[in-house]
Amino acid sequence: MTSSAPQGTDHDRLWSVDEHLADILAAVRPLEPIELQLLDAQGCVLVEDVTVPVALPPFDNSSMDGYAVRTADVQGASEEFPAVLTVIGDVAAGSGELPTVGPGQAARIMTGAPLPPGAEAVVPVEWTDGGTGGGAAVGMTPASSAPEGAGGEVRVHRAAEARAHVRSRGSDVQAGDLALAAGTVLGPPQIALLAAIGRGTVRVRPRPRVVVLSTGSELVQPGEPLTAGAIYDSNSFALAAAARDAGAIAYRVGAVADDADTLRSTIEDQLVRADLLVTTGGVSVGAYDVVKEALTAVAAGEDDVDGGGIDFRRLAMQPGKPQGFGTIGPDHTPLLALPGNPVSSYVSFELFVRPAIRTLMGLPESAVSRPVVRAELKADKAIGSPAGRRQFLRGAYDPRSATVSTVGGSGSHLIAALAHADSLIVVPEDVTSVEPGAELEVVLLG
Repeated sequence: MTSSAPQGTDHDRLWSVDEHLADILAAVRPLEPIELQLLDAQGCVLVEDVTVPVALPPFDNSSMDGYAVRTADVQGASEEFPAVLTVIGDVAAGSGELPTVGPGQAARIMTGAPLPPGAEAVVPVEWTDGGTGGGAAVGMTPASSAPEGAGGEVRVHRAAEARAHVRSRGSDVQAGDLALAAGTVLGPPQIALLAAIGRGTVRVRPRPRVVVLSTGSELVQPGEPLTAGAIYDSNSFALAAAARDAGAIAYRVGAVADDADTLRSTIEDQLVRADLLVTTGGVSVGAYDVVKEALTAVAAGEDDVDGGGIDFRRLAMQPGKPQGFGTIGPDHTPLLALPGNPVSSYVSFELFVRPAIRTLMGLPESAVSRPVVRAELKADKAIGSPAGRRQFLRGAYDPRSATVSTVGGSGSHLIAALAHADSLIVVPEDVTSVEPGAELEVVLLG
């Protein structure tokens, strides 16, 4: 690897990626907890420990469809010399009054049904004749079509030890056990556990509401015809999808034309449903960079109506050099202004917006950013990198060989390459050339 020259003077200082991220995370606070219904809490972070009020399962129950028996009655049973037992009734899941199994008796029992008094084990129906008087059964006659199947006799062809095919009370969790710890992200298995122990609501930090807004008079919505000089708006779709992937509730706003007043008005309208605002485009130094124009007054503190302030910076990174961050509106809602080039905006999202979203969710610091690994670069020739810039290249990571290769070129407009990448290859600021075989940090996107 080849080292570069130092960065510029204080006058043209470039902020580092780490400095910018630190400023963002210092200004973002986790959302206040609320009580939500279970399904509404999916994807949210639990803010309190949840203990088990009752044992799970709450009673001994059968893990098989079969017959509840006393072990002494089936001892030594075989196909040649089956144990013949009197069937005294059915025990279905949800049964209230249960028959008592006495000597020489059995009760048909269904999976999940409580073990009746007197029974010590369950023999699967496949170990019996199913009460038909024939050979080994493959199933039970439905109770609705043949209620008499609950009576008569059953021949048992195999012995069963005590507690065979019985789920013991409390074998999953005991009353008083910790079910879920504070800080747990509630996915389907956690929702299932909460429901199983009887919790209808749970106290969590809500999923952040993220409003994504793209700017540019050249932008056309997908599905509409392209006119001369126009392009389809991909950024707002990419960033809204990325916000959802990060755990947020995302609202995508149609592209706003290059007019500062229209943009300011649109942002003000969106504040009512935003915990975080993300804009893309209009943050550089061009004559039509309306995000910077519209929000510079706020950054300078010249507009009491909006409140807060937005700071526009140049970062020592490629892609994604122009960035903006601050707060806006009476509630000081965080706003991140990202560049408009598709790859620049997506890389910026991964580095800055995703951590902000996950901080709002209340996740621990270790879960805020994407995982980073080290991998060996697979390439045919050395890769150049600009001096003093942290470069992020699209990559394809192979976990089996711990290697990574580049996908597409370094241009910030190459969306097709981004669609085939699963990682970002990080080239440090002090490196201008990376040889094949060099070890680099890799940000995993999947």
